[in-house]
Amino acid sequence: MISAITTNAAFVVLKTDYNIHYRMFQIFEISEILFVSMYTCEFLMKVYVDPIKYWRDGYNLLDMVIIIIILIPYTLRKIKGRFYKNLNIADGIQSLRILKLISYSRGIRTLITAVGQTVYTVASVLTLLFVLMYIFAILGFCLFGVVERGDLNNWGNLASAFFTLFSLATVDGWTNLQEQLDKRKFVVSRVFTILFILIASFIFLNMFIGVMIMHTENSIKKFQRELMVERHVTLMEEKQVILRRQQEEVNKLVTTQKTGGKNFTQLVEEFKKTLRHTDPMVLDDFGASLPFVSIYLSTLDNQDNTLNKLQKLYYEIVNVLCLMLEDMPQEKTSHSS
Repeated sequence: MISAITTNAAFVVLKTDYNIHYRMFQIFEISEILFVSMYTCEFLMKVYVDPIKYWRDGYNLLDMVIIIIILIPYTLRKIKGRFYKNLNIADGIQSLRILKLISYSRGIRTLITAVGQTVYTVASVLTLLFVLMYIFAILGFCLFGVVERGDLNNWGNLASAFFTLFSLATVDGWTNLQEQLDKRKFVVSRVFTILFILIASFIFLNMFIGVMIMHTENSIKKFQRELMVERHVTLMEEKQVILRRQQEEVNKLVTTQKTGGKNFTQLVEEFKKTLRHTDPMVLDDFGASLPFVSIYLSTLDNQDNTLNKLQKLYYEIVNVLCLMLEDMPQEKTSHSS
């Protein structure tokens, strides 16, 4: 589905070129039928599998809305004809079908969740920004919207003042706006502009960005924790499968030893052939079992006894070598005499 949606989006882009659309008209028509059929079949299969739970998922509802949007042009052509004046709008919103990728990408869903969590905080910040712009809009209208010598294009009414303040808040072309006020010799215009930019741009917009970054970071950390849990669950399932398989192989070996009369060395060699490269991971749980600890401790005791005996043997060898070195000069003396 990801490949189909991506290919469909590429076809929508190619259709914007008139020459390509004219030469590949039949291909576009056939592909459109295929894509719409795939989306519809996907919708019907999901509803068939779980008709109740399907409607509780917001991403499924988004898919349904996209399917409705896709069917709008076909409906308008049937009812209003091919030359309906608003048909271009229906064709233009077909680009929304690429939003179907959201339901297949967990990363995008994580970012959307972060945006959804910031709704209340962002709404508060935007409300404060609107109150600030309301105050400065009326103040700017009274100061710079004077009919005789004011800047009527930018401050002539409240709507123009709001738009001008939005340009100042985004720091887009604020120098040109200030030049218009300087030409009309408004003394307080520079104080007004600098004060509004400091409050609106440096405080409120940065506050807005900071809130978005904080919630996005928290959502990404939560997403990473979920991935770690899923990987751990998958690893544990793989371990259980390996343990069951190894238990079956051991049972087979025991049965073979009882019935076939093979020695233990041959059974071990046959068991080694059944091991896979992922099998050592089960040692984490196996190494913590009580039988393994008991056997391991007894093995360490045997190892200590063996090392002790080896040390005694080395001491005896050293002692013998020392005696041999002491006897060598006496032999030389007897030969010289």
